[in-house]
Amino acid sequence: MNNLLLHFFCVAAGGAVGASGRYAIGLAMQSIGLRAFPFATLTVNILGSFLLGLLLAYGQQQSVSETTRLFLGVGVLGAFTTFSTFSVEVVTLASQGEMLKAALHIGLNVIICIAAVVAAMMLYSTTVK
Repeated sequence: MNNLLLHFFCVAAGGAVGASGRYAIGLAMQSIGLRAFPFATLTVNILGSFLLGLLLAYGQQQSVSETTRLFLGVGVLGAFTTFSTFSVEVVTLASQGEMLKAALHIGLNVIICIAAVVAAMMLYSTTVK
């Protein structure tokens, strides 16, 4: 199998894992009644950002193969997190007159996801030497 085909396979396989994980979290949030606010999207974006931060920090200190980076970073975490769903949810909330919820959704996703990346990198750098 040539490298390009292998790389596509890694992304696709990781994407299947990540998308399935996102779907499972969405179902779990619905099953416990969290429907008034898009908590599933917020959860996957924060968790995905944190995990991507860990992968980034690990990759800065350890050798990470291209296939591992593609599988985990692009595939799993790329499919797990979701900017398009986030965008639609913001527009939907705003069109329903829920401007405070829309603004809160934007603020929480942006601020907490960036903080999650920083926290993961700091956690990794202080625990792994």
